[in-house]
Amino acid sequence: MTLDDLLDARSFAQRHVGCGPQEERAMLNVLGLPTVETLIGEALPSSIRQTAPLDLPPPAGEARALAELRALASRNQLWRSYLGMGYCATHTPPVIQRNVLENPGWYTPYTPYQAEISQGRLEALITFQQMLIDLTGLPVANASLLDEATAAAEAMGLMRRATKSAGRSFFIDAGCHPQVIAVMQTRARWLDIPLVVGEAARALDPARVFGAHFQYPDTWGRIEDWSALIARVHAADGLVSLGVDPLALVLLKSPGELGADIAVGSAQRFGVPLGYGGPHPGFLAVREALLRQMPGRIVGLTRDAAGRPAYRMALQTREQHIRREKATSNICTSQVLLANVAAFFAVWHGPEGLRRIALRTHLMARLLAQALAPESPRYFDTLTWRVDAAPVRTRAESRRVNLRYLAPDRVAVTVDETTTLADVADLAWILTGRAFDAQTRAAQLGTGPEAIPPALLRTGAILAHPVFHEQRSETAMMRYLKRLENRDYSLAEGMIPLGSCTMKLNAAAEMAPISWSEFAGLHPFAPREQAAGTHAMLAGVGAALEAITGLPHMSLQPNSGANGEYAGLVTIRNYQAARGEGRRDVCLIPFSAHGTNPASAHMAGLKVAVVACDARGNVDVADLETQLALHAGRVAALMLTYPSTHGVYEEAVREICDLVHAAGGQVYLDGANLNALAGYARVADFGADVCHINLHKTFCIPHGGGGPGMGPIVVAPHLAPFLPGHPVVREEGLDPAHGTVSAAPWGSPLIVAISWMYLRMMGAEGLRRATGAAILGANYVAERLKGHWPVLYTGARGRNAHECIFDLRALKARYGVTAEDVAKRLIDYGLHAPTLSFPVHETLMFEPTESEPKVELDRFCDAMIAIRAELERIASGEWPREDNPLRNAPHTAEELAGEWHHPYTREQAAYPLPGLRAHKYWAPVKRVDQVFGDRNFFCGCPPPEAWIAQERGANAAA
Repeated sequence: MTLDDLLDARSFAQRHVGCGPQEERAMLNVLGLPTVETLIGEALPSSIRQTAPLDLPPPAGEARALAELRALASRNQLWRSYLGMGYCATHTPPVIQRNVLENPGWYTPYTPYQAEISQGRLEALITFQQMLIDLTGLPVANASLLDEATAAAEAMGLMRRATKSAGRSFFIDAGCHPQVIAVMQTRARWLDIPLVVGEAARALDPARVFGAHFQYPDTWGRIEDWSALIARVHAADGLVSLGVDPLALVLLKSPGELGADIAVGSAQRFGVPLGYGGPHPGFLAVREALLRQMPGRIVGLTRDAAGRPAYRMALQTREQHIRREKATSNICTSQVLLANVAAFFAVWHGPEGLRRIALRTHLMARLLAQALAPESPRYFDTLTWRVDAAPVRTRAESRRVNLRYLAPDRVAVTVDETTTLADVADLAWILTGRAFDAQTRAAQLGTGPEAIPPALLRTGAILAHPVFHEQRSETAMMRYLKRLENRDYSLAEGMIPLGSCTMKLNAAAEMAPISWSEFAGLHPFAPREQAAGTHAMLAGVGAALEAITGLPHMSLQPNSGANGEYAGLVTIRNYQAARGEGRRDVCLIPFSAHGTNPASAHMAGLKVAVVACDARGNVDVADLETQLALHAGRVAALMLTYPSTHGVYEEAVREICDLVHAAGGQVYLDGANLNALAGYARVADFGADVCHINLHKTFCIPHGGGGPGMGPIVVAPHLAPFLPGHPVVREEGLDPAHGTVSAAPWGSPLIVAISWMYLRMMGAEGLRRATGAAILGANYVAERLKGHWPVLYTGARGRNAHECIFDLRALKARYGVTAEDVAKRLIDYGLHAPTLSFPVHETLMFEPTESEPKVELDRFCDAMIAIRAELERIASGEWPREDNPLRNAPHTAEELAGEWHHPYTREQAAYPLPGLRAHKYWAPVKRVDQVFGDRNFFCGCPPPEAWIAQERGANAAA
């Protein structure tokens, strides 16, 4: 035993990596190899192999790492912030914090592509959508976006697609939040949308615009009746979106009633911590005619194979993974976990509780208006005054209070559900220098919405569905949350071997800091010196990522992988424009690329040229040369995933990068597969100029059922001056004119603490071990299954990277079975299927990650071998092609309890392997009917009678 063992320095890496030395030895024996290093030597081209060790601090054990991060957190100063601009303090109900935010059953699942094993979070998301439908007065809402600013940019793009926009501009009211305007300006620049920003009452000419965006209430707190302007824009064949505050909408007339076509916003103040900027659930709701133009995921109601109600993601043909550059957006990861928190906040409080919170917040604003009359008499929670800001600032700082200083003579304050009467007394003294008896004034003032114009008060009921009325005791709420959790398949249940997704362990020690108030309680626009600890944490992660990639400059602003792609391409375009090379407008993308690549390129104003792949799945270098010649002088970038989405390390990667550079282009490296490189190869060394990094893959931020994520970009020195800036918080060396890609300056800093913990506890040696274990796991499974399921692509020496693609394309002709049938049959074996039909149709892409033990890998192999045997029973005629366990999968417990008319037994359906009797995950529904759901689209909570009707229909069919 070594000294490091005694000091517990390496203990975390030993627990993070699922296979110990004996299991590793057994797996290597199957491969016929002596060491993991030998395997890496066969898989990874020697020409790009990293020789020097990573320059990282030695690893720390869990206790020490937590103590170090706690010390950093203590450097933050939690002043009372009344800065607003779309961000407000909130109380996260403990029942939600403990049972959702801190629960691996909720934070470890993936995006619910496999609907049958995702019914819990799908139900939660449709509850989120119903909440938004009620609050916005619009009939369709999506299942979250990244933040309010990007949602507004998506709304602008939607309006452009849905109108005759040629020769017309887009209008943004100056009263929108500054970060919203900045993100929309960036998006408009590269989509070539003429933009006008001004005061709507004076500067808006409806005849000249295809759309407009207003804030309701605006950034200074004013509540405007936008209905007349909306009608004028409509009369000129334009569309209108409103940026809204969901808590204000509890009291205000809905955007739908005002005539708006789209509503966007953030549900952050519904129980989601500030977190210095994120993650927060943005949202978008539309009128029905715009449904098929919507960006992002939408959850809809359908039926399963037995005719019973079920949920699934609806209308997926709009999305990037299918339509690529023709998609409505590049969105992949959104903010599902936080959307669920917001939905559960509404479920917990119900309409009466939300109204109480809204009226209480409004009362605090009204009290403050009693102390000093604001600019506008119409407001909800934000007030603006004309006062001398200098003495106000002095008094505020003496009480450790942050206010929004708009000008030397203008100050704004936003109150929230956490504001107390004592806080109001302090704020009144800060603004006036005079004492203020908030308690007495509150007793005199009354509790109504008196500062909201009567014509703009909401009159109808909200949140009428029973789900918002049934969970009033904590016992009921706890059981409701547990019931939903149990309907899902998470990492707590078993391996989720989704290729291109890296579903590794999200360790408890890594997750602990997201609940610390020192990190969670910071407003994103608080003075930087108050966030010294957070910035030290972010800098630590940045230094590690720069060491791992070899690219020395980083932006943490992108708050998803797809947004990182967009940010990287915008950085390249900024750089080329500054060099007089704005004519470069072509992006080369290999055929194997993830759909976000072409969608992001389109958003950056680039034309996509597809580069072919050869028979082994590699980029066809000859075709690359042809494309470079065809688009000579116009190539902006090549977007390259490495190792490729085909699961191989391409031997020619250095040559590929050199060819692009010789043609004057930049190399964008998609870092989705960095888990197969960390510690063994640096992307800068083989030619990358920019790389986005999925912290929610390689660096342990959980996927949350479809978000949150973080997609920071690292760049070479020549690109550093062109990284995204921010209009509210200026960073030295960055120019806001180069664009803004997220609402918050550093994306979602709260969850970056997870990656800090992972990096600190793993160290250089641990990261290298993790990479080796991930590659070993994929190659071990490929070897075990090669006599049963062929691997579609391998590298030059017959090995795979960290994932492999099993080829199922021949099944349909021989057995009448599809890859989807195999994926659903795996559910009966208690397993989550690999990625289905991506990047090649009728295949399964398998990625185990380093966190899975050999017993779990073997469980998957045993199931796949057993399924192959089941196929042979179909081939022999024992089981009909139209009635067999694969075609009918998954099988539910309810189905087994009923009448049985199949040629196979109940035991063969439910317990195809003996080990399943000890423990088995049961799908709550049979296979969902995607076509029925899209033809009968419904995206809100179905009324109870609808469930009863469908149940009766199912019973009648049975």
